[in-house]
Amino acid sequence: MAFWLARERRGQESSYMQRFDARFWTVDFPRPAMAAATAFGENVLRVDVELHHKGELVGVIWDSVDAWDHPLLAYETSRDYSNTVLTFDWRSTGVMELDQPNGPTLTIEGRDAAGNPQTWYIRLWNYAVGTPTSASITLPFSELESGYALPGTPIHAGDIDRMFISLVAPEYEARSTEPLSEPLVGAVRLANLNVDGANAMLELGDVMLPPHGERMATAYDDAYNQTPERLIRNLIGLGYRDDIVHYVGMSHFMRLQRQASGELKAAPDAELCLPALIWTITFFRNAKAADFEVIASISYELFDEYCPESWKQRTYSGDPALTGWEPPSTLLSPANPEAMAWLQTSAGRFVALLESAELPVRMQIGEPWWWVTPEKQICLYDDAAKAALGGQPVRIDDLRDEMDAAQTALLDAAGALLAQSTADLTSSIRKAANGTAEVLLLAFTPTILDQETPDQYRANLPEGWAAPAFDRLQLEDYDWLTAGSDALRRAAYTFVDNRLGYAAEDQDYLSGFVLNQEDAEPFWTRIDNALDEAAARGIPRRYVWALPQVNRDGYTRLLSNNEDAMEPFDDVLYPFALGRNTAVAPEFSTSVSVTASGHEQRNSLWSDARIHFDVGPGIRSENELAELIAFFRARRGPARGFKISDPFDHSTNAMTGTPTMLDQLIGIGDGATADFQLLKTYGTVGDPQTRFITRVRPETLVVSVAGQAISDWTLGAFGRLQLDAAPPFGAEIRAGFLFDVPVRFAEDRIDINGVNFEAGEAPSIPLIELRETA
Repeated sequence: MAFWLARERRGQESSYMQRFDARFWTVDFPRPAMAAATAFGENVLRVDVELHHKGELVGVIWDSVDAWDHPLLAYETSRDYSNTVLTFDWRSTGVMELDQPNGPTLTIEGRDAAGNPQTWYIRLWNYAVGTPTSASITLPFSELESGYALPGTPIHAGDIDRMFISLVAPEYEARSTEPLSEPLVGAVRLANLNVDGANAMLELGDVMLPPHGERMATAYDDAYNQTPERLIRNLIGLGYRDDIVHYVGMSHFMRLQRQASGELKAAPDAELCLPALIWTITFFRNAKAADFEVIASISYELFDEYCPESWKQRTYSGDPALTGWEPPSTLLSPANPEAMAWLQTSAGRFVALLESAELPVRMQIGEPWWWVTPEKQICLYDDAAKAALGGQPVRIDDLRDEMDAAQTALLDAAGALLAQSTADLTSSIRKAANGTAEVLLLAFTPTILDQETPDQYRANLPEGWAAPAFDRLQLEDYDWLTAGSDALRRAAYTFVDNRLGYAAEDQDYLSGFVLNQEDAEPFWTRIDNALDEAAARGIPRRYVWALPQVNRDGYTRLLSNNEDAMEPFDDVLYPFALGRNTAVAPEFSTSVSVTASGHEQRNSLWSDARIHFDVGPGIRSENELAELIAFFRARRGPARGFKISDPFDHSTNAMTGTPTMLDQLIGIGDGATADFQLLKTYGTVGDPQTRFITRVRPETLVVSVAGQAISDWTLGAFGRLQLDAAPPFGAEIRAGFLFDVPVRFAEDRIDINGVNFEAGEAPSIPLIELRETA
């Protein structure tokens, strides 16, 4: 299926919105503060906050550049706020009030009239009418003045990058890390947002792609700064439908509780913080209104700073399991009863939120595993795990080492413990639901089936996960996918199928993701191909992971056109052998221009020749003539392609010789790539001409790697050779085979004169080679 990385709108549908539309504000703040924005239509914005320290500040932000929406759905960039007037009604609870010295301040970042970077601070109370917690505010940008009191310093409204309203606690002290006397839970509501003036309206992308059959995955930790309305709008506009995998996150949803030590840790009752609660309720309700179901995903991963020490998985030496994120997250021990109780209670809270939105209960257990460090140490030695595994479990220093019987038994026991943990979590989800609940398991095969740690699967892909332990099995393999390690991916599918036994219709596939934008072009190509590959494997539900990267890179999945669905090719051979009297004409396309001096400038427009045949001279009898007419009609003239054997060039060994495994160099091993296009090259000097071969005779194919014949391969469509294992770095991959040529009839009719045929005159039956995507 086709895709496009859209960088900007180029004539696609657009409409208009008023500047400062409530749906497009964002929030930002430092940890451990928490805030979230929700919109009610275009004119009402609510911001909920939780603060823990005196120096914490939440910014409610409007950006002149839309960096969050997909380019086809983004609002236009406009930095000119001249003669624009913003009005709104302010309502606040808990936060510093408008009339206080550190009360809500509008910070504007831009440039002065001379183009110099400038920041202005506008005290909102100076432009308010009403009380410190309930006021009407009018902001005429061309008349705003910076400073605590009026008159102040006029701002320049013609070149603004962004602006934000600051929200702080009544005990605010700039840059202070001292705890508040009590955690602050507050909210601000901007109602009746209205804009007048010359620059009040912005163009807004308004595409509506047709549904393409794929689904979307997103995460609260990636999207908490945006309104739920904004996310749903992008999903609908980009053609995603049916359901959303929504990872509830590992760092922002939980309420924090201060410990006797002064540290903030996840509250034992697993209560959601108010911003996350309001945001999630709104997201679920908006999803329901847009006909989406939501699969709420909860994992064993937790932000390290918020995780109690006893809950963490640990190496044999006692080091906590730490992921590679910065700052890091950690993994909850499946053996720790407090950690598992917290996880089960958290899942139950999301079950209740799904039901409150009248959504079916669908919960994903996301990537549960015993963490393995970069040094390949497995983290199954926390106190609770050691107790559950016999008290003094055998030491495993490096999973790359060959395991003895005791170590193998330990990994199997750890796997059983993990399986029991997920079974208990599954049971708790089902008990929390008032009706039926669907529980899905997500597994990440590149880690679980890492070739360097061949026994890891015992602990991290336990047999206790075998069907029907979960309603659906979900797999993701993006490390292998983006690296081009297709042989490992295919081997993993087979291994998981054999070990866990989920039918294809009971599996989902998550395709992604692109961490760095500079990798967008090659990675999205592989991600998009993987979606098609999963569909071909019979996987009915496929998810793109994840929305922030889709929007950042402009990934646009397109619906297949009708021509693709027609499949206008019949995999049949032309019924008559072609003799030496057959006309064969390879054709290139070359533009030739002659200069005034008589010199030529030649430009080759095609990298490969296109062959023309005339097969009429091969017809030798009236019976063959009748068969030809029937064959022509069955192909509907030129409408449907077929195969023909070129009598002059049908082998990789010279033109017609017997193929050998060393005939054609089709690739050089890089240690990861296992798929190679079959081809034939012509010429040996300078730049040989390459011809991709798409119609190979499978029974003739012989393959070698580094000069040694191999048989562990599969011939895919259009001459795509798939090896079971990636060849080592530098190894030559060669192949030999016989092949046919895809062709069609060149014309809508064939003219045959019976008298002339009887007189020995051959009819003209022109064919033309088809270009097929290799």
